[in-house]
Amino acid sequence: MGSMDGTVALVTGAASGLGQAVAAGLARDGALVVVVGRSPARAEEAVMSIRTLVPGALLEPLACDLSVQSSIRTAAAEFLSRHGRLDVLVNSAGVFRKDRHVTPDGLELTFATNVMAYFVLTNLLLDALKSAGATEAIPETANQHAEGARVGRIVNIASKYGNTKLNFDDLQTATGRYSYLRSTPPTMLARVLLTQEFAERLQGAGVVANAVHPGLVKNTSLLHDVGGPFRLLANTFGATAEEAADTALWLATSQETAGVSGKLWSKRKELPTPGMGSNPEARKRLWDACSQLAGLQ
Repeated sequence: MGSMDGTVALVTGAASGLGQAVAAGLARDGALVVVVGRSPARAEEAVMSIRTLVPGALLEPLACDLSVQSSIRTAAAEFLSRHGRLDVLVNSAGVFRKDRHVTPDGLELTFATNVMAYFVLTNLLLDALKSAGATEAIPETANQHAEGARVGRIVNIASKYGNTKLNFDDLQTATGRYSYLRSTPPTMLARVLLTQEFAERLQGAGVVANAVHPGLVKNTSLLHDVGGPFRLLANTFGATAEEAADTALWLATSQETAGVSGKLWSKRKELPTPGMGSNPEARKRLWDACSQLAGLQ
C-alpha cells in the first residue's frame, strides 16, 4: 500500500521533464494525480506517458493554458467539480522564451506563466487544500503516515535567483530591451516570495507551502525555445528528471516535511533566500500587484 493512497494531487507542467517525474512519483505512491497539460491532447498525452512509467497509476487529465487566466479559472472549476479536496499541489510549469510575447490578458508571457499562474491557480484551489488539512485521508492502519496526510501541501518549483531584484515599476519587462535573461530570473525570485507569502497567510490553516530549486535538468522541454549553449549545458551537466524530482516528492509526501513551510529547498536541504528574498515588504508588494493583475482583490 502506497503512503499516498486515498490522496489527490494536481501537477502542472506534467507533460515532460521534472513535472512528469513528480507526477509519476506521486502516482507510484498511490495518489490520484490530476495531470495538467496545455490542451486536452497534451494532457491526455501526459497521462499516457506517465502510465508507461507507472502502469497502475490513477490519473486524470486536465487541460489548462496556464498563460491565460480564464483558462486557469475554468480548469480550477473543473477540478473542484470533481474533487472536494486537494492534498498536494505541485506548480511545476514554466516557460523560458527568447522573445517578448503578450497573453490575451495583456501580460508578458513569462511573467504570466511563471508567476501569475502560480498565484491564481493556488488561490483558486486554497479551499480544497485546506479541506485536505482538515480531513483524515488515510485509514488508521497506515498509522505511520496518518500524521503527514493531514496537511495540504503546496510545492512550487523555483530556482536560486542570484542577485536578482524585482523592479516593481516594470514587473513584466515592458521597458528597455526584452531578453529571457532579464525576464526569467525575477520570475524565480517572485515564486520564492509568493511561496513565503502563501506560507505566512496559511499559518494554522493546515496547509504548508515550500519552494524547490531543482538545478539543471536534462532534456527539459523548457529550453526548446532558447536552445543553443544553454540546452547543451543542461543536457551535459543536468540531473535526470527523476533525480531532480526527489526533493519535490519529499516535500509533497514525507512526514518529516509536514510541518515545514515558507522555505526554499535543494537536495533536501534548506537554501538561504538572500537579498529581496528575505524582505517581507517585497513579498507583500508582489502579492498586491498579483492580486490586482488577477482581479482577486
